[in-house]
Parts: sequence; C-alpha cells; structure tokens
Amino acid sequence: MTNRVVLIGRLTRDPELRKTQTGKSVVSFTIAVNRKFSKEEQAYFINCVAWNQTADFMANYLTKGALISVEG
Repeated sequence: MTNRVVLIGRLTRDPELRKTQTGKSVVSFTIAVNRKFSKEEQAYFINCVAWNQTADFMANYLTKGALISVEG
C-alpha cells in the first residue's frame, strides 16, 4: 500500500538554496494551501525540501507568491 499526496499552493517566501558538504543542492520552502471550511477560508502552511536539479530549478525560477504543485 502506498500513500500519495498532491498539494497545490503558493510559496510563502523565496526558496532558500544551500549546498551540502558533498556539493548536493538542497532547497527549503513553505507552501500555503487554502482550504474552505464552512463559510470561511483557512490555510495550511507546509514545509517542504527539494534536492539536486529540482532545488537548482526552484532557486533560479521561483519566487514568493508563485503557484506550485508538490507531489510526494
């Protein structure tokens, strides 16, 4: 049995790119996912991490407020 999640939301801040001691790229970011609850809207803030080429791409092309989809 496998669990799978797909989140669609906006970046809450610019992705933060770092390098490990072995030279691998790693980026940390948070996305805000909206949820309608009865008549009001709420947001979940989910911390995420991406590695290698995905991290480099995110650091170069995405900024705060960008709409992204995360699957994991």
